[in-house]
Amino acid sequence: MGNTTDADIKWTLNHIAKSDDKELKNMSLEEMQKAGEFHRSFPQYTVTPLTKLSHLAEYLGLKRVYVKDESYRFGLNAFKVLGGSYAIARHIAKELGKEVSEVPYNVLTSDELREEFGQATFFTATDGNHGRGVAWAANKLGQKCVVRMPKGTTQTRLQNIAKENAEVTIEDLNYDDCVRLAAKEAKNTYRGIMVQDTAWEGYEEIPTWIMQGYGTLATEADRQLEEDGCRPTHIFIQAGVGSLAGAVIGYFANRFKDNPPVMAVVEAKAADCLYRSAVQADGKRVDVTGDMLTIMAGLACGEANTVSWDILRNHADAFISCPDWVSANGTRIYGAPIKGDEQVISGESGSVTMGLLHALMTKGEYKELKEALKLDEHSEVLLVSSEGDTDPDRYREIAWEGLCGNSKEPFADL
Repeated sequence: MGNTTDADIKWTLNHIAKSDDKELKNMSLEEMQKAGEFHRSFPQYTVTPLTKLSHLAEYLGLKRVYVKDESYRFGLNAFKVLGGSYAIARHIAKELGKEVSEVPYNVLTSDELREEFGQATFFTATDGNHGRGVAWAANKLGQKCVVRMPKGTTQTRLQNIAKENAEVTIEDLNYDDCVRLAAKEAKNTYRGIMVQDTAWEGYEEIPTWIMQGYGTLATEADRQLEEDGCRPTHIFIQAGVGSLAGAVIGYFANRFKDNPPVMAVVEAKAADCLYRSAVQADGKRVDVTGDMLTIMAGLACGEANTVSWDILRNHADAFISCPDWVSANGTRIYGAPIKGDEQVISGESGSVTMGLLHALMTKGEYKELKEALKLDEHSEVLLVSSEGDTDPDRYREIAWEGLCGNSKEPFADL
C-alpha cells in the first residue's frame, strides 16, 4: 500500500500486532488533569487558541477543520515546554517525597525549595523546541541545563536556547546520537538528570511524564471543541519520536473509549520510523539512521519512543510518511488563508498535517487513502500546529520564496 516515488505520500493502515496496551493508562484523563493543574500555576500560562477554519473546510469538502495553535505557548512559539517543565517538576517532587500538586510554580521558584532541593543539571538533546522548553523551565526554576543539538541545526535555534542560560552546542551527530551523548553526560555528572522526550529500555519514567505534560494541549483542545459543539471524527497528529502523537492519541482513546475518532500519525519521509514499523506490522520498532535531512527539523528523529509506540500500535488507525513539499504547502496554506479565516503562523514541523489534509482532499492520486480514512462532508477534523516560526529565516524561505514548492521534486530547492 502506498506509492513508489520519493515525491509521493506513502501510507499504511494499522495492521500491527497488538500488545497488552499497558501504557494507555498513563495517558488517562486523570493524569492529564494533574499536568494541566501544574501548568495553570505558571504566571505565563494561557490557553492556546483553537482556530476554526470554516472557509477552508468548505473548500476542502469537510464539515469542520480546527487547528490547535501552539505558537502562543508560554511565549516560546511551540508546545514542547509543556513536557519539559512538567517532567522537571515531577522529578523534583519525587526527590523531595512530594506530590506534583505540592510543587506549583510559586513553590518551585521559591528560595525555600531551592534550599531544600539544591541544584541539579538537566541534560537533553534537541532539534530546537524541546531543548528550548527544557532550558526555559530550568532557567525559571534556578536549575542548570545542558543541551546537545544535531548537525544541520540553525544558529537561530541554538541562540534561542543559549538565551535561557543553558550550555548548548551543535554536534557532528544526528539527533539520535545526540540523545546518546546527552544521556552519557548526564550519567557522568553529579546530579545530572536526562530529560528526553523519547524512551528506551530502562528510561521510561521521565518520557512518560513529558507525554503527560503534552496532555495539557489535548485537554484544552477537547474542552474548546466541546464548547463549539464538536466531537472530532478525525485527528491528524505529527510525530518525530512519537511523544506528542502518543499523548494526543492516548488522551482521545481514553476520552472516547467506545467510539474513538479516526486517528492518523504523520511523519517526515526522511525519518519515518513509525511508518516503517507499521509496514513491518509485527510490533517491533524499525529505526531510521543517517542524517535524516528534512525541513521538518522537529520531526527528524529515527528511533521511536517505546512508551508512545505501545500506544500508537494499539490505537492509531494509519501511519503516513510525507515528503517535504507536504509540510511546505501546509505552511503556505496556513499563512495565506481563504478570506474570512484566521491566519496561522505554522513552522515546518507544525504544518505537515495541514499539507496532508489538503493533498488528501484535492489530489486524485490519494483518493484511496482519503476513502480508507472515511474523510467526507461529515468529517470534523482536528490538527495541531505544534510550532510557529521558530526559525524565522526558514519560515520566510518557505512562505515567501517557495522552498520545496515543486511536488514532483520535493528536495530540489533544499
